Amino acid sequence: MSVNSPFYNLSDVPSFTLTSTDIEAGGELTGPQLSGAMGVDGGQDVSPQLSWSGFPEETKAFAVTCYDPDAPTGSGFWHWVVTDLDASTTSLPANAGDPSADLLPAGTVTLRNDAGEPRFVGAAPPQGHGPHRYFFIVTALAEPLGLDESASPAFAGFNMFFKGIARASLECTFELK
Repeated sequence: MSVNSPFYNLSDVPSFTLTSTDIEAGGELTGPQLSGAMGVDGGQDVSPQLSWSGFPEETKAFAVTCYDPDAPTGSGFWHWVVTDLDASTTSLPANAGDPSADLLPAGTVTLRNDAGEPRFVGAAPPQGHGPHRYFFIVTALAEPLGLDESASPAFAGFNMFFKGIARASLECTFELK
């Protein structure tokens, strides 16, 4: 596993299935999942529909994240962090990452992404920087993280390290030429 993998320093945990009607594993992100807010022509900042299954029976909550390890920051770029989804939640509709759409279940906590907004922000790699990888990850948790919306995405990730019992992911790419 590459040291530039978002899983490199994480514990090996069982995997489960993550699917989407909007994105495809290994596929390239398109307009809805690109960032108009960050200046990408045609970008709409719409989080993709996600569904998951096959997670451990003892799952008490989920966290959903979108992360770009290829951002030229030294720490990657968190596009979306949602924690404490109830264990009965097994899917999110498209655009659940827009707080004004009110599509997330009650009790869910959305943290500020690395653009400073508590929402999904689409792909917006620097022009000419090459292809970036975007990991949509669902982590099954032994218990809710219990963080409030002021927590950083990295702190949520740190807590997921200890409470994560299984993980599912879809990796997509995008390059701004």
